[in-house]
Amino acid sequence: MTREDYERYAAAFNARDYDAVYDFYAPGARLAFFGVELPTREAFKRFYGFLHDHVEESLSIERFAASEELVALEGVIRIAAKRDLTAEALAAEGLDQFFPIRAGEVQELRQYIHYHVEDGKFTGVSCALMA
Repeated sequence: MTREDYERYAAAFNARDYDAVYDFYAPGARLAFFGVELPTREAFKRFYGFLHDHVEESLSIERFAASEELVALEGVIRIAAKRDLTAEALAAEGLDQFFPIRAGEVQELRQYIHYHVEDGKFTGVSCALMA
């Protein structure tokens, strides 16, 4: 996977084109981060549809490295609440590990994201938040 390939992935994510984003993943890919498991396209679309109904989320890439087997990046995830995302709404979705955010609030989170790659497709992703 090249930087240009990943830029297309990030652009699809930032545009909320969930099908195009999910097409970057190999069948059976493991998408698990922050206690969330997204084993299917439908689970992926449900999670991000819910989240993005409440917040604008975008990824800015600061550092990028890739090989045939791995994509690693450091970037900033910007989350801006369009409307309140309450603890109750999160709990109803089984997302107790996430923090509520009020309309108008903005969070910028530095993340390291690693993708395992096989035949040009992601087979797994893991993330870590950094201070």
